[in-house]
Amino acid sequence: MTVCSIGAMPQAGSASDSLPDAVLAFLRAARLIAAQERPRAVALTGGVSSDIWRIDLDAGPVCVKRALPRLRVAQRWEAPVERNLYERRWMQTACAIVPGIAPRVLAHDDAGMFAMEYLDADRYPVWKAELHAGRADPAFARQVGTRLVQVHAATADDAAVAAQFATDASFRAIRLEPYLLATAARHADLAAVLEALAARTAATRRVLVHGDVSPKNVLVGRQGPVLLDAECAWYGDPAFDLAFCLNHLLLKCLWTPPAARGFLACFDALADGYLAGVAWEAGAALEARAATLLPGLFLARVDGKSPVEYLSDEAERARVRRVARALLERPPAGLAEVRGAWAREVGA
Repeated sequence: MTVCSIGAMPQAGSASDSLPDAVLAFLRAARLIAAQERPRAVALTGGVSSDIWRIDLDAGPVCVKRALPRLRVAQRWEAPVERNLYERRWMQTACAIVPGIAPRVLAHDDAGMFAMEYLDADRYPVWKAELHAGRADPAFARQVGTRLVQVHAATADDAAVAAQFATDASFRAIRLEPYLLATAARHADLAAVLEALAARTAATRRVLVHGDVSPKNVLVGRQGPVLLDAECAWYGDPAFDLAFCLNHLLLKCLWTPPAARGFLACFDALADGYLAGVAWEAGAALEARAATLLPGLFLARVDGKSPVEYLSDEAERARVRRVARALLERPPAGLAEVRGAWAREVGA
């Protein structure tokens, strides 16, 4: 069983002699290849934050990942390369709690490079692609929420886990700043609200957060969802993971309009599956944080440093702004209020 992250795709023409010396040295040190061996390797595309290769070993393909200091986005966005260390730790920690929730780590070094299983796209389709095709499955969405809350519940108020994921500076650099704070800079009248959301999120430290639970980072596995790309792993606010994923289900209503009702059903199922497992704090309090954070993330995906690539039409972006701004000006009490406002906007 093997995975490549974020639904990365092979890049035609890549060969083993294109592997950097550092990657070959890592593979040799990990005893995945012999001293003089140069295995066939294919550079993979699809991600903005890392170099990723599929490497064909005698025992089968593996995926090797190395973080980039500057992300491949239009605006300047730099992030600490140590994030791959915490991604690997998240995968190992989460798999010990929910076996199969992430690819198995095969080897790693102290510089942040690691090798993991490679999951074949034919057997593990990317959830984002399934949604784009209009295949909205509420039962699967509920599983995403259920598996995510299991990781949160098992790590809640755990000082040892908190010490392993004290990544406040990194989380600010790759999540709070490019999403909420960059958006605040473009919407001066909402700056105080967005900055307050960022400050509240940064100050809430309760569970092990994945930080990038997006459909592009979820594989539809036969035994349930498989989560990828935990580069933003942080011991912090569980509401961030919940709001971040629900945000994408709302945005998909503009990408594949005929499936909008299905996406909203997925929104409900994921939220219900997640909230049913909250035991370390009052579920209503967590839901309220997620509901007020979600409009900020919603606006950030059109006006932050990492806008979603499929909303290029200005009229569609204006719809997101209209709903997000109204919810930021009058904060919602719960997730149903956010869902309802967007359902009215898209006529679903």
